[in-house]
Amino acid sequence: MSVTITKPVQRRPRFHPLEVSTVDRLTDDAVAVAFAVPEELTGAFAFTPGQHLTVKRGEVRRSYSICSTPMELRERGRLRIGVRQVPGGSFSSYAISDLKPGDTVEVLPPLGQFTTDLDPLRRKHYAGIVAGSGITPVLSLVATALAVEPHSRFTLIYGNRYSRSVMFAEELADLKDRYPDRLHLIHVLSREPRDAELLSGRLDRARLRALFGTLVEPSTVDEWFLCGPFGMVMDAKAVLKDQPGKVHTELFHVEDTPPPPARDTDEEAGETEVTVRLDGRETSFPMRRDERVLLAALKVRPELPYACQGGVCSTCRAKVVDGEVRMAHNYALESDELAAGYVLTCQSSPVTDRLTVDYDA
Repeated sequence: MSVTITKPVQRRPRFHPLEVSTVDRLTDDAVAVAFAVPEELTGAFAFTPGQHLTVKRGEVRRSYSICSTPMELRERGRLRIGVRQVPGGSFSSYAISDLKPGDTVEVLPPLGQFTTDLDPLRRKHYAGIVAGSGITPVLSLVATALAVEPHSRFTLIYGNRYSRSVMFAEELADLKDRYPDRLHLIHVLSREPRDAELLSGRLDRARLRALFGTLVEPSTVDEWFLCGPFGMVMDAKAVLKDQPGKVHTELFHVEDTPPPPARDTDEEAGETEVTVRLDGRETSFPMRRDERVLLAALKVRPELPYACQGGVCSTCRAKVVDGEVRMAHNYALESDELAAGYVLTCQSSPVTDRLTVDYDA
């Protein structure tokens, strides 16, 4: 193994201890956790709506979307995330049961591409299709877009099992009261009858097509934001494939994903000489081609950024500057990022004799 030291050209975000200011119960299994961001860290934690934070407790790292707005951070030094308990989840169970104001959590500054540029002069129609905790980043998008762009409007289709399981119900109602003509809010419940049959059931392809035929005209939407379980997001993408609006996706649950593409036996044979670049420092090491780049690189560079290791959060994103990889799954990077050479290192295995990935790019 060889190590080359060069002058750092870019510093990756690092974890900072943030004090918990409030823990608000949203539902029986969900809370909103607010962090107090010191003035000297406001710049480091600046974000665009739709991005997420990575929290660390011991060796456990988890990513949670930001539900507050950039204005709250600037004016009040507050950053807020939504956490829904996952069975067996290490951090989510801790947040629901034990986390309290005054506690300190290690937090990585915001990351993520599930966002859009906002401009007060724009006039756009945004729309979101979300389910369950998928509301978290879209709540920030809705609140910020309607505040920043006075001529834009937002349509939100929000699926849940029961009315009692709706996260941020009060915040959404407040937004509807504040922007009655510019926010179209549609609640769909899968296990609780509603007056309109159209609004009772899962957000699958058939229901989305029915909603588009009656309550929403998709051809008027400029940008879509899809967030939630894998099946719902894939169904929504399929229904929207012929629509003109740009589609942004964010996955929260990927249990029912298809298997990764088959690899040739020749591709898996042998070793690759890999170089990773982080904070201006390069480290080279050999790895097997049936390994994932992130896991192999963590053995020599344990400070590398990562969180979910499932191809969802994009924390481990890096640019391939030499060689080639094959990704098992990709639920985070958009087409323009892929075209520019970015990959998820947690899902990438090398297919060439040499490989260089740049985390600073």
